This record gives sequence, C-alpha cells and structure tokens, in this order.
Amino acid sequence: MSLTQLDQFLSLRESNPLLAERLASPLDLEDFLQLAGEWGFQLTEADVLDAQKRAMEQGSASALQQAQAEEFRRLRNFIHG
Repeated sequence: MSLTQLDQFLSLRESNPLLAERLASPLDLEDFLQLAGEWGFQLTEADVLDAQKRAMEQGSASALQQAQAEEFRRLRNFIHG
C-alpha cells in the first residue's frame, strides 16, 4: 500500500499495549505482514523495504555505520573460516 499505511500501523502500538507487546518481540517479515493484516492493514514486502530505506536515508552517518557494524558482526558469526 504505502509508507503512510505502515506508519499508521506502527503508531497504533502507542495506544494499544497488546500490539506493542507483539511488535516488541522479533518477527520475520511474513509474520509482520500477517500481523498487520490482522489489524486491517494490507502491507507488502515493498512497503517494509521502503521504510527501511527511508530510515537509513534519514539516519546520521554514525547511525548508518553502527547499523552496518551490527550486520557485519552477524555475517562474521555466520561465515566460518
């Protein structure tokens, strides 16, 4: 749908403790999209990827470096040898 719909869905956690609890635990993309659907939002993978891109573009250089470092640590632990 759109980033607006995604933003509206995520803002619901401020007024709904049940949703906030569900979103506080790690979810894979499919589970996240299903949860959004349960709340009446028909989001797509593209919406989530667009939101991630927007967040990276709005972040500072140091925040971007920190995010990349975390990803590198995960990859380093995954790739042995």
